Amino acid sequence: MSLQKIMAISRKPGLYELKVQTRTGLLVESLLDGKKITVGLRDNVSLLSEIAMYTYNEEIKLNEVFLRMAEKTNFEQAPSHKDNLADLQSFFRDVLPEYDEERVYPSDIKKAFQWFNLLHNKGYITKEILTADPATEEAAN
Repeated sequence: MSLQKIMAISRKPGLYELKVQTRTGLLVESLLDGKKITVGLRDNVSLLSEIAMYTYNEEIKLNEVFLRMAEKTNFEQAPSHKDNLADLQSFFRDVLPEYDEERVYPSDIKKAFQWFNLLHNKGYITKEILTADPATEEAAN
């Protein structure tokens, strides 16, 4: 298990796991309902391992943000993305105090909580997965 093959697809809810790359696109499986769909080459796909959050000094990779969230929650579920925005921002400020409040929008914070809880439910929020070295993982595959 790894976050290397987990992706977000614009205009589609939830997260998806890459199953197979074809010459016309990708075959992915939804983490929400387990349905497999094909994604064309024109769809905007973002690998979670490539997404980062803005801070005042640098960009922090999403898996590092998730690791900090997991440590704060003791590797349990985080608050729901549907909770009060002020509470979510307070929690987020605790785990990433240096986040750039002008470039990290409330919708980004809510999406981070939504994705964290979805990944937690699917067993992806563990210290081993969140701290895995992508280079080592690629060599093993």
